[in-house]
Amino acid sequence: MSGYSNAEIWFVILALGVGTFLLRWSFLGTAGSRPVPAWAARWLRYTAVAVLPALVAPLVMWPQATAGSPDPIRLASAAATVAAGLLTRSTLWAIIAGGAVLGTGFWLG
Repeated sequence: MSGYSNAEIWFVILALGVGTFLLRWSFLGTAGSRPVPAWAARWLRYTAVAVLPALVAPLVMWPQATAGSPDPIRLASAAATVAAGLLTRSTLWAIIAGGAVLGTGFWLG
């Protein structure tokens, strides 16, 4: 298949799991009992707001399914998601609106 044995693949999976655990523990385990400073807590509230658009934007603007060219269906879905999120202030309704526009667009197209 890919030239790697099952043992090599499982070793990489386990090594990455242990590495991820140790990296997170180094922050949470060693400083977990101490209170977070107010300025750090204020900055941490924006983590999801910064990370989620950074993950989604390339998939909307340069989707692999269209060889990297913008797709009107995906752009309309992103616009519907943002509009529903702003109007309802609800993550769930934003996801539902974006998914409905995406599904309807692919069904019609």
